[in-house]
Amino acid sequence: MRIVGIVQARMGSTRLPGKVLRELGGRSVLGWVVRAAREAGVLDDLVVATTTEAADDAVVAECRRLGVAWHRGPVDDVLTRFVRALAGRQGEAVMRFTADCPLLDPAVIREAALVFRAVPGLGYLSTSLARTLPRGLDVEIVSGDALARADAEATGFHRTHVTSYVYTHPGDARLLGLAYQPAAGDLRVTLDTEDDWRLISRVVDALGDRCPPYAALVGWLRERPEVCALNAHVRQKALQDA
Repeated sequence: MRIVGIVQARMGSTRLPGKVLRELGGRSVLGWVVRAAREAGVLDDLVVATTTEAADDAVVAECRRLGVAWHRGPVDDVLTRFVRALAGRQGEAVMRFTADCPLLDPAVIREAALVFRAVPGLGYLSTSLARTLPRGLDVEIVSGDALARADAEATGFHRTHVTSYVYTHPGDARLLGLAYQPAAGDLRVTLDTEDDWRLISRVVDALGDRCPPYAALVGWLRERPEVCALNAHVRQKALQDA
């Protein structure tokens, strides 16, 4: 089974504009995500899905620098952007990434792909159906058929979130969740605010320019409650608000 990785990335974040191209430990945040996806060694193709807005010319320029393919599509209809990015890439499933998660663990990416390929007939696999990983380390895979059905049926905020229609309206699709220990669903290492940036910068200053294994990252954070407190107050937007 061919799995295509698609990274959604744009400059127009409402809470932290330009976050995907901030420099973190000598490379862009987007560069961190692309590196983790490549280091997993399980994707048959990788493409960045950005928008047609002029501000995202900078994202395209970074894709050129990183040597990764890109596709430009609608701003708010991210589901359409994904479907069109997949077209012509001979993919039977999509692994979805967001460009604001620089601390992704290639081992988790690899395991998700191996499980998806090993279980026949899956429509959707995710580490967040029952969250045990810190927010910002999650991986999800959706079959091409499930994505096409979502594209045909989804409306409203489901078109912004790409996969939310699949796991809230599964129909005949089979869903599978992956769980990890040590459980750390209370932690947050995604980049959406300046306080998130402070925490992630502290991690990179300490652990260096590498993709940290999730257990090592969790252990480091648990030993430093003062670092965890930097963004403990930040609340993830609800699906309908993001």
